[in-house]
Amino acid sequence: MENWSLISLCVLLGLTSRWTVSFHSYSGAGKPPMFGDYEAQRHWQEVTYNLPVHEWYFNTTNNDLNYWGLDYPPLTAYHSLVCAYVAKLLNPEWVELHASRGYESHSHKLFMRATVLFTDILIYIPAVLLYCFYFCDGSSKQKVAAAFCILLYPGLILIDYGHFQYNSVSLGLALWGTLGLGLGWDLFGCLAFTLALNYKQMELYHSLPFFCYLLGKCIKQGLTGRGFFHLVKISMTVLVTFALCWMPFLSDPKQPLQVLHRLFPVGRGLFEDKVANTWCSLNVLIKIKTLLSRETQLFLSFTSMWLKPPAKLPDLFPVLVSVLSFLHFLGFIIYFNQVQLMEPQRKKSLKKTN
Repeated sequence: MENWSLISLCVLLGLTSRWTVSFHSYSGAGKPPMFGDYEAQRHWQEVTYNLPVHEWYFNTTNNDLNYWGLDYPPLTAYHSLVCAYVAKLLNPEWVELHASRGYESHSHKLFMRATVLFTDILIYIPAVLLYCFYFCDGSSKQKVAAAFCILLYPGLILIDYGHFQYNSVSLGLALWGTLGLGLGWDLFGCLAFTLALNYKQMELYHSLPFFCYLLGKCIKQGLTGRGFFHLVKISMTVLVTFALCWMPFLSDPKQPLQVLHRLFPVGRGLFEDKVANTWCSLNVLIKIKTLLSRETQLFLSFTSMWLKPPAKLPDLFPVLVSVLSFLHFLGFIIYFNQVQLMEPQRKKSLKKTN
C-alpha cells in the first residue's frame, strides 16, 4: 500500500510539474513570421488535415515548405492528423488552411499543451514506471526514487512543455522497445523501436545498441539454426512495420524519396530557424558536459552563442558539437566493450592465481 502511494505521488508530481511549466509562454509566441516550434506543430495539423497525403512533404501552392514544412517521419504526420481532427471538432479556425497561420489564443494553447500531456500519460510515463520497477535494482523506495528522477528530468519537460515539442513520444516508444528486449519479447521490442524511428529520425542515435544486442543474441543462438529463424522474424517485424508506416507514400517512387529528402536535409540547413539551432546546441552541450573538460565546454558554449558562423555553414557550431560528442561517445563504447571482453579473462586469471 505504501509503495502504491509513493508511485501515485511520483506520477502526480511529474504531471503537476509538466502542467505548471505549460502555463508559461512557448518558443516564438507573438513573434512573426515563423512563431517557433509551437506554430510548426500547429501548422503540421493544418497541412495534414487539409491536404492529400501525397502533398504533405512536397512544396506546392498550398504547402510552402519554407514555412515549417514537414521534416519528421510519417508517424509524426499521422499524429498531427489525429490532433487536427480533434482540433477541427473543438474549433475549425485552429486548422483552417492558410487563414490559421500564426494562430494564437489561450484556448488553443490549452489544447496544444493537453495533447503533449496526453501522449506523456499514454506512452512515456507508463514506460518509465515499468522500466524502473522491472529493471532497476534496489528497494521499492529506490525504484520510486529512480522513476521520480526520470519523470522530473527538467530538460525534457522544458523542451516539450516550454519550447513545445513531442519528444516524449519517440523516447517513450524507444523505452517500450527496451522493455520488450529486457523481458525477452524481442519482436515487441523491435516493433516499438521501429515506431520510434518512424516518429522521429533522431532515434537513429539509439539504433546501434538495439541492432548489436539483437544480432548478438541471434549469433549466440546459432545462425545455422534457431538464431537464423529468430533473425528472420526480427527482420520481418521491422520491414512490415516500416512498410505499414510508409504505405501511403509507396505508390510513387518520388514520394518516399521526397520524404527522405525532408528527413535528412543534405541540401539545406540542418535546422530551419535560429530557435531550433539554439535549443539543439544547448541540449547537446548539456549531454556532453560530463565528458568534456571545463575549458573545452566554455569554448564551445561561447563560440556557439557569440560568434556568427559563415553564411555558407549556418549550422557549423551545432555540427562541431555533435561531431565532438560522437567521438567521445565512440571512445566510451570502445573502452567499455573492451572492458567487458577482457573481464572473463581477468576472472580466469584471478582464479588461477588463487
